[in-house]
Amino acid sequence: MTSVNDAAAPAGSHDQLRGLLLSRIRDVPDFPEPGIMFKDITPLLADPVTFTALIDAFVDYAGDVGPVHKVVGIEARGFILGAPVAYRLGVGFVPVRKKGKLPGATHEGSYILEYGTASIEVVADAFTPGERVLIVDDVLATGGTVEATLELVRRAGAEVAGIALLMELSALGGRSRLTAAGDDVLALLTV
Repeated sequence: MTSVNDAAAPAGSHDQLRGLLLSRIRDVPDFPEPGIMFKDITPLLADPVTFTALIDAFVDYAGDVGPVHKVVGIEARGFILGAPVAYRLGVGFVPVRKKGKLPGATHEGSYILEYGTASIEVVADAFTPGERVLIVDDVLATGGTVEATLELVRRAGAEVAGIALLMELSALGGRSRLTAAGDDVLALLTV
């Protein structure tokens, strides 16, 4: 499984990328509820140099795990990060959305939250059987949403090439849920 610390690249480049990304992520205490330290990526998205470096890192990762035929973005920040990756790769983009937000026939997956369950969906005909898919999102916490997305992609007939994430909240253990099945995970930052 890949992380920014072990991928092959010139010395210093990973540290430079990590420093650049961290310099544009703002900690917001007690959001969305008391006791939570929210990692706000809006300063990163607003900075063209940092945003470009992030997208470039995801495109490089896609080259490492390729071929990639489609990019999946998980609602909502996964849309912001995944769409430019798909554009740069010259492949289609598929949104995974909250239940009830997509028209037509869908595949649905549920996952457990700290306060209940939630469901996500993908359009049933989003993939051609055998297509290889890169899943993109901003944060890996407990892994429930990404795990449900993996299930949806596979149920729709596609294969998972890899999972590209801006950051992983290591204390919540989400990586182990994803790597147990052998999925390749890139987290550019581990906090």
